[in-house]
Amino acid sequence: MPYEELELSKEKPVLSWANHDLDHKEQQMARNVASLPFVFKHVALMPDVHLGKGALVGSVIATKEAIIPAAVGVDIGCGMCAMKMPFVADQLEGKLKKIRQDIEAAIPVGFNQNKDVEKSVTNWQQWQDFKDLHPGVKKLEGKASKQMGSLGGGNHFIELCLDTENNVWLMLHSGSRHIGNKLAECHINTAKDLAKLAEAKLPDKDLAYFVSGTEEFKAYWHDLQWAQDYARFNRDVMMARFKRIVEKHLAGGKPTKPLLEVNCHHNYAEKEVHFDEEVYVTRKGAVKAGEDDYGIIPGSMGTKSFIVKGKGNHASYCSCSHGAGRLMSRTKAKKSFSLDDLLKQTEGVECRKDEGILDEIPGAYKPIDEVMNQQTDLVEVVATLKQVLCVKG
Repeated sequence: MPYEELELSKEKPVLSWANHDLDHKEQQMARNVASLPFVFKHVALMPDVHLGKGALVGSVIATKEAIIPAAVGVDIGCGMCAMKMPFVADQLEGKLKKIRQDIEAAIPVGFNQNKDVEKSVTNWQQWQDFKDLHPGVKKLEGKASKQMGSLGGGNHFIELCLDTENNVWLMLHSGSRHIGNKLAECHINTAKDLAKLAEAKLPDKDLAYFVSGTEEFKAYWHDLQWAQDYARFNRDVMMARFKRIVEKHLAGGKPTKPLLEVNCHHNYAEKEVHFDEEVYVTRKGAVKAGEDDYGIIPGSMGTKSFIVKGKGNHASYCSCSHGAGRLMSRTKAKKSFSLDDLLKQTEGVECRKDEGILDEIPGAYKPIDEVMNQQTDLVEVVATLKQVLCVKG
């Protein structure tokens, strides 16, 4: 579906692929971002757009000579990875519960971390740059190394899925853990302090920004890239463990070659060229969808997910949605649904069935098919997946 141009700002236009009319708070948040003088051309809103902090989750913001750390967010580099395996559904018969137990034993979730640091983590090249990160995280190297290869909580998950041809897929969702959160917090506070000193007139204090060429910008950009690399490698470490577990149960422990691998961020910023100009592109809950870019758009823990290939639509800054998007807050979900609702909505999925994950019930999310229908001009579907096993923090 093509975008709609919203009449929100006197400054830059807002192009929306949303599957709903923006409410007053969402409109104001979009208007605030579009009014910033360094925003390039327009702001793009993805189909799963919803309220965030400073900027809407599901927004793509291209900027010239400036970047907004709170727009990138605190889970720097959060994203997805997926792997198509040379296995089929029949091979999973009677094995799902044991596979889930092995995953939960091998990959820490929630606030937990690894007891020992494995060799691949110790050998990660970027540890040598840790000393150059913000002084506020200098005591966190030990924690960061033990959290490398851990899932976290909230909407982060590990899933075993089947596609429509009954092929087995491995999929997981995670980010840069505590170290990414602390780095983001340190730099967001610096940006707010600078805005206060300069008496900057911002529509929202969470839109405090750094100007390129300054030491503060340089420090943030360095730490941002480091945290994004951490997040990507964190997913790689978990996926390697996940793959070995599945191979143990389906291939007698013999290593196998994946048929397709995808690893993509959906909370991050990078330099890109759009409309013949180099800009900083911040994707806050959005996936890069340039021509031939592979991406992952998950539903919820009881619905479909999609492996997609981008169409390179420059109106969206070559982006697409990062998931279904929340329909209601976590607090509202806990009040609105019961344990019986969770059991019904996750029927057929090997997963936790307790009130601790009620806020992640499928009914708390937008229908993924509606979200997908809104972005046929952004991506093509390569594979449609449905989970048979889900691990959450």
